[in-house]
Amino acid sequence: MAALNVTQKLINDHLIEGELIPGKEIGMKIDQALLQDATGTLVQLELEAMGLDRAKTEVAVQYVDHNLLQTDFKNADDHLFLKSAAQRFGLWFSRPGNGVSHPVHMERFGKPGKTLVGSDSHSCAAGSLGMLAIGTGGLDVASAIAGQPYYVKMPKVMGVKLTGKLPDWVSAKDIILEMLRRHDVKGGVGKIIEYYGDGLKHLSAMDRHVIANMGAELGATTTVFPSDEETKRFLKSQTREDDWVELKADEGCEYDLHDEIVLDELVPLIALPTSPGNVVPVSEVAGKKISQCVIGSSANPGLRDFWIAGEIVKGKAVNAEVSLDINPTSRQIIQNMIDIKTFGNLITAGGRFHQSGCMGCIGMGQAPASGTISLRTMPRNFPDRSGTKDDQVHLCSPETAAASALTGKITDPRDMEKLYDMKYPEYVDPEIHIINTDMLVAPPEDNENVELQKGPNIKSLPHIEELKDSAEVPVLLKMGDNISTDEILKAGAEVLPFRSNLPEISKYAFTVIDETYYDRAMDTKDKFGGHIVVAAENYAQGSSREHAAIAPKYLGQIAVIAKSYARIAWQNLVNFGILPLEFENNDDYEKFEQGDTIKLNNLREAVENRDTIEVEIIKENGDSVSIPTKHSMSDRQIRVLLKGGIINDFKEKLN
Repeated sequence: MAALNVTQKLINDHLIEGELIPGKEIGMKIDQALLQDATGTLVQLELEAMGLDRAKTEVAVQYVDHNLLQTDFKNADDHLFLKSAAQRFGLWFSRPGNGVSHPVHMERFGKPGKTLVGSDSHSCAAGSLGMLAIGTGGLDVASAIAGQPYYVKMPKVMGVKLTGKLPDWVSAKDIILEMLRRHDVKGGVGKIIEYYGDGLKHLSAMDRHVIANMGAELGATTTVFPSDEETKRFLKSQTREDDWVELKADEGCEYDLHDEIVLDELVPLIALPTSPGNVVPVSEVAGKKISQCVIGSSANPGLRDFWIAGEIVKGKAVNAEVSLDINPTSRQIIQNMIDIKTFGNLITAGGRFHQSGCMGCIGMGQAPASGTISLRTMPRNFPDRSGTKDDQVHLCSPETAAASALTGKITDPRDMEKLYDMKYPEYVDPEIHIINTDMLVAPPEDNENVELQKGPNIKSLPHIEELKDSAEVPVLLKMGDNISTDEILKAGAEVLPFRSNLPEISKYAFTVIDETYYDRAMDTKDKFGGHIVVAAENYAQGSSREHAAIAPKYLGQIAVIAKSYARIAWQNLVNFGILPLEFENNDDYEKFEQGDTIKLNNLREAVENRDTIEVEIIKENGDSVSIPTKHSMSDRQIRVLLKGGIINDFKEKLN
């Protein structure tokens, strides 16, 4: 038998359909599912629409970590709904305030050798434990919970060899920022990143979580680490050593692509606005005045990340012009921070503690002041994500954030040695952590008679029609490269409370790009039966937020024509019956203008037979031109799209 890498072993162990040929669709058995509340409400409504009796996965967990601010009844009602849905469908429930889904799942449920799908793009963080963990749209997660295989195009596997050891003042965040500096936000599309090499022995499981989490920012399908002695040590610290199994690459295995990072050569790095791929050394931008530093989030969730910040500010005071915000990732982490004095160090220095959850990362509070720089240990800095329109969010390590909080300006943490006569603190992880499971609610043995609790803001999903055979509709938007899901359907405290109310949340579709979109979409829906949008490369990068597909669908979007798509968004479009067309000739992108009308004919037959789909573009003066487009859907996806999406397809199977 050929030598296999870790990724190939994980897929082989769970393969149901297809072969390990890059670009070909495969179907895998899924062991675990992760839901968070900003997307989980839709998943639970989808499970209701499917008529599911009980979860078929080994473990499924509904977390409440995004929409924690209860400024009115909406979020509180959703919390009650999610708990009732978890009980009804047989899921664990992590109560509001228990913590961010990814680190809590890693602490309590993650197991080497298992597969996981999550309705959050950063679900790939579980790859830190030797899992195959993929963030995807909620409908895919609902299908997996219902016992269906998870389908994805087989990615190429990029092996990244890590050698050496990180220098002082450089940490795991700088490793993933180095990957983003090299490969940008499109560099991981169609790939799984697998790390190996002697450098791994110096990276803890939580260090690996930092790297795996932000693999989503590379556009990667997921990130995979081996399960080794560091994995075992982590599980032992969580009193789960029995869940450990060794999982390593065979000697002589091969990778489709290669890269290597010499850890000794890394320096502190920082991502400038407004992309995680806009990375430079901290030293290049040092000295710029800042107003905020935020430490925490799923991208730097470990006890060590808070400890190092606490040691840097210990006995000092945060600069008077800076707000130092602390986002603890779980109640368990808070208890451990108190135990090792980190909590006191941060509070005494002037840190502002917030409840355990995503908070500022998803724009749920902690918005920075207008026109000022905010340093964050978070994974994303897309425009307006923070809740401030002209935000200047920079992404960095806890070391850089803490050092800068003291000086009031972007500071290379290595300068702490001369500024404060400080040596780099050496972290020693407690052998056994304080464990807290009090806010995890187990699924009941008998779930048959549990009633769903739906407040007035919770609306069941509407029926989606089958794909029409012809259309004559306007081009409502023409967009450029790397349009993110935050721009298609924004996050934040104003919008996310409507995540279980499709008619209301649809009013925010594309408002970051064009505030007139909703009104124009409703008008064209009535007059023409729908519309399309046109985009360039990497359309809908970012989160797994399927509202970025279902809200435009609700407003009549029948198709997108783009040069290329981000993986999750492309799947979400199909899942909700929106046709994802691609240019046969990318230069044809220039032939479109916003306001054009397009004609599509014999659409169903062309989609089914994989024929070239001719798009006739009609200008306002009556001139017209036809361009060829194509799609890259699998046979299964074609079937799903023609029926109007996965829910219709699944209900037909049940019947």
